[in-house]
Amino acid sequence: MYEKYKDTMIDMWLDGHGTKYISEVIIKSNDLNISVPELKNIVEQIIKHKLVDKELLKASVKLAKQKQRAQDLNRIERKSFREHARIENAVSEYNGEIVTLLKDYNLTLKTTLHKSVKNKAVMVVHLTDTHFNELVNLDGNQYDFKIAAKRLQKFVDVAKKHAKLYNVKNVLLAITGDLMNSDRRLDEMLSMSTNRAKATFLSVNLISHLINDLNTIGNVNIACVTGNESRVKENNGWTDITASDNYDFTIYEMLRLLYQDKKGVSFIDCGLEVVVNIGEKNILLIHGHQLKGLNDTSVAKLISKYLNKGTHIDFVICGHKHHCIIGDFYAQAGSPVGANSYSDNALNLSSRASQNIYIYTHEGRYDTRIDLQNYSEYEGYEINLKLAEYNAKSLLKTKNKKTLFEIVI
Repeated sequence: MYEKYKDTMIDMWLDGHGTKYISEVIIKSNDLNISVPELKNIVEQIIKHKLVDKELLKASVKLAKQKQRAQDLNRIERKSFREHARIENAVSEYNGEIVTLLKDYNLTLKTTLHKSVKNKAVMVVHLTDTHFNELVNLDGNQYDFKIAAKRLQKFVDVAKKHAKLYNVKNVLLAITGDLMNSDRRLDEMLSMSTNRAKATFLSVNLISHLINDLNTIGNVNIACVTGNESRVKENNGWTDITASDNYDFTIYEMLRLLYQDKKGVSFIDCGLEVVVNIGEKNILLIHGHQLKGLNDTSVAKLISKYLNKGTHIDFVICGHKHHCIIGDFYAQAGSPVGANSYSDNALNLSSRASQNIYIYTHEGRYDTRIDLQNYSEYEGYEINLKLAEYNAKSLLKTKNKKTLFEIVI
């Protein structure tokens, strides 16, 4: 019969009152016919049971939390293992296929070591955003490996004419990223390892032709920065370690290994940002996705960052936007691709295939945009057409969309 006062007893006890005082208050308030000692015993029993229930609840909650934590840790560990295993499997398949291709198809690498000549002009050949494995099929522009081979051959041919005009004897091949597109999904990378490896091999093949061709001018030095579209994983990385998880880095390293015993061609560095010194002028290579728009303010901030580190930057070159901009202190090169489905249909931008060269002489710097849209006079660098195959999904992405309606009356 005293259970109905249980909540009152518990509340008073939690407020700090003793069991005797609780008993006296309940008896007096409710005019109960029971002695204080008797009710005190009952109050103590009720509180005791309540404490037991409370401790059991705490223990149950604690055990549940521990169980959930163990489950979460197991889930995280399993997920981490799955991701690690998927990455390792994908990379293993990719690397294994590249090794096979290198064994099956020997690349012709004939180079010449030119005599070092002081006070002669240096030409910076700016190669960027080639997107070799992209397929474009628009009314005004097409692009694939065969067209890339023709446009690059034209690029070097025109560059060689400028080199002759300025008596260039040394060449810097400045690569500013996005040599290939990336799937960025491990499942796709694993299932398309053959296609991806073929695209990488063909990219190396094309650039090796370009290097050999430039080597007829003079000794060639090569520097590279990684782009955002050629990253292997879905997210961008902002350290040199994560930057190496990138097809640009893979292509650069493959070229470096292929040319390691070849005279007249040397490799400088590959990372997120690279500084190269030419005739006491420091040139900064970046891809361009780090900048919030290419303008005087963004470039000034970039130059200030390096100045605080003790390095004065004289010229910044980048790509990324597939649009040529040449200024006094910075230059953005276009792309050999030209217009694609994204720029044409999504952004409504008109663009042409192009790349830049910058020639340094003792009199100053001379910049040239080389138009690559038309290439009919060029046969193109020789590539293995059997390897230049595309996945059907790539073709669907570039399917031409009709934007005009014909009204017949």
